[in-house]
Amino acid sequence: LVLLLVHLVTKNGGGNSVPNAWQSLVELIYDFVPNLVNEQIGGLSGNVKQKFFPCISVAFTFSLFNNPQGMIPYSFIVTSHFLITLGLSFSIFIGITIVGFQRNGLHFLSFSLPAAVPLPLAPFLVLLELIPHCFRALSLGIRLFANMMAGHSLVKILSGSAWTMLCMNDLLYFIGDLGPLFIVLALTGPELGVAILQAHVSTISICIYLNDTTNLHQSGYLFIIEKKRGAKPSLRGEGAITSPRSKK
Repeated sequence: LVLLLVHLVTKNGGGNSVPNAWQSLVELIYDFVPNLVNEQIGGLSGNVKQKFFPCISVAFTFSLFNNPQGMIPYSFIVTSHFLITLGLSFSIFIGITIVGFQRNGLHFLSFSLPAAVPLPLAPFLVLLELIPHCFRALSLGIRLFANMMAGHSLVKILSGSAWTMLCMNDLLYFIGDLGPLFIVLALTGPELGVAILQAHVSTISICIYLNDTTNLHQSGYLFIIEKKRGAKPSLRGEGAITSPRSKK
């Protein structure tokens, strides 16, 4: 459906000079991901960042068009099933790990041990850093699954309750029967907003994971390099490192 929408909007080789509503929607979705990549991922050139665009764009559009689908009556929401979101998050975690090794080599393993750490604390810090890093393969999927499952389950329960009470036709029809129906209508807007927001949150999380993988502890490496050269690091400004040569 996403590819069909893009094709219909750009079927003449490009969009209209004055975009209509559908072309504005496609342009908004397309511009959102590159801007997010440029804001969240630092230390890389624009061409390198754009290599991440297809993967992040597919993940964003997948969540964006699947999450609100559960608001359609008798529909099937894919992202409310943990196996789907787990497969999505686990595959992204594997891809981010591969990117980390491609860009940093074996130095990628240094994410578990920050620079200038005392040797006795190294085993504990490695364990503390390694466990949260591995749980990223689960956290992304659990967050998306829990939010979609909880919200849509609440709407479904209230909808069933409203339908049952509307069929009772008792004396409290206007008070007790229409109440759940109005609650369902009131929750439809916030639930639709949560469905769209979760696509945004998932995309930001992927960009943050990529940023941590590509940049690692660069400030810590500078600290070690300057220390080996005989410089005296000082905490001036935002952790600036000065050397005797810079003082001259």
